[in-house]
Amino acid sequence: MPSQYRAADDRYEQTPYERVGRSGLLLPRISLGLWNNFGHDRPLATQRDIVLHAFDRGVTHFDLANNYGPPYGAAEEQFGRILEADLRPYRDEIVVSTKAGYDMWAGPYGNWGSRKYLLASLDQSLARLGLEYVDVFYSHRPDPETPIEETMGALVTAVRSGRALYAGISNYSPAQTAAAAEVLAAEGVPLLIHQPRYSMFDRTPEAGLFDELERQGTGAIVFSPLAGGLLTDRYLDGSVPVGSRAAEGRWFGADRIDDDYLTTARALNDIAVARGQSLAQLAITWVLRQPAVTSALVGASSVRQLDGTLDALAGAPLSDDELAAIDALVPRG
Repeated sequence: MPSQYRAADDRYEQTPYERVGRSGLLLPRISLGLWNNFGHDRPLATQRDIVLHAFDRGVTHFDLANNYGPPYGAAEEQFGRILEADLRPYRDEIVVSTKAGYDMWAGPYGNWGSRKYLLASLDQSLARLGLEYVDVFYSHRPDPETPIEETMGALVTAVRSGRALYAGISNYSPAQTAAAAEVLAAEGVPLLIHQPRYSMFDRTPEAGLFDELERQGTGAIVFSPLAGGLLTDRYLDGSVPVGSRAAEGRWFGADRIDDDYLTTARALNDIAVARGQSLAQLAITWVLRQPAVTSALVGASSVRQLDGTLDALAGAPLSDDELAAIDALVPRG
C-alpha cells in the first residue's frame, strides 16, 4: 500500500542550514539523533511521527550508530522501516549518518577501530537501514590499540567503495583529530565532520578542539547539548520524575540533582525566561553561537518535545551581557 505521507511544502522555510566546514554539504542547524527513544521498546508509530514531523520542519539530517537501540541495531532497523514506508521518495533530500566504534557484537571483532570491525559494521548498518550508502560514516571513538592509519583507512575504503559519501569522527581529542585529518588528506578523502559532546555543562571542546577543526576546515555537530536533560526544566523543582534519566541512573543518578546543580540550573533558567525561551532552548542557542558548530544534535521522545527544541531557532542571538552571565555560572574549563 503506498504511503499516505507527503512532506510539507514549506519544509525548507522552517529551519536555517549551515555549511559543514569547507565542504559543499549543508546541514540543518538542528539535527535529529536516534540515540534514545528509537529502540524496540518504543512504538514504531511514535517514532514515525517524530521523524516525519522533523522532516516537515526542515530537519534533513538523521544521526544513528550501529549500537543504538535497545537492542543494538534497533534504531537503524526502525529508521529503515520509516525510510522505506514513507521517506523513500525523499532519499536525495536526506542525510543519513551512522557510526561504529563501540561494543556491537561478541568476540574480538565487534568493537573499537579495526578495519575488520568498521567495514563489517558498515555493511550490517546498510542492511538494517535498507540503503546502498550512508551519507556520513563515523569512527565513533579512537582506538588506542589500533594505528590511526588502519582506522582512517577503513573510512577511506567506505568512501571509495560508495558505501559512504563522507568520513567523520567522534570523541577524538584535538591531537587525534589532527592525526586523523592528516591520514585522510593523504588519501584524498577530507575529514568532513567531528561529533563531540558539548554543552554549557561540558565545555571541553573549547580547549583546543574547535580551533583544530577550524584549521582543518572540518565541521562540528555537537551531541548532548542539553547535558542529558540537565539543561531542561525537568529537574528545576528539585524532584526526580519517574522515567527520567536521573531516575533510571544510566547516565547519571538522582544524586546529581543536588543544591549546586539546582542553583546553577535555576539561574540559567532565569536568563532563558528573560529572553522568552525555555532552558532547553537557551542551551541550544548557546551551543550554536560557537562559530565551529554546524549543527546541534538533539533527541526527542515526542513531537511536542521536538517542536519545543526546534523553536530555539527563533530565538535572538545571545548578547554580550547574556554570554557573560552564562560564563559566570558555567565558566570555561
